[in-house]
Amino acid sequence: MTALEKATGDVVFKFEPFVLHVLCRELQDAQLLHSVAIDSGFKNSGITVGRGGKIMMAVRSTHCLEVPLSHMGKLMVSEEYIEFLIHVANRKMEEN
Repeated sequence: MTALEKATGDVVFKFEPFVLHVLCRELQDAQLLHSVAIDSGFKNSGITVGRGGKIMMAVRSTHCLEVPLSHMGKLMVSEEYIEFLIHVANRKMEEN
């Protein structure tokens, strides 16, 4: 909390979702993995085919969080709210 109070700019609490990139030999393999990922709840997953023919399957979680905490050095939230955000982020990490 002390470091946050000393900040002179903007501070954002950010939690990034899980991402796993898998290089697949065949499009069929990527499609199978994509189906499994979607069925497992990874709704932002997708397949990309590059210019060189590389087939990349990305398994992506939807669990993200981005919350401003201070603006131009002024703390905009309470310590209690920051503790709540940490709890939410830790829960999302477990879900990831």
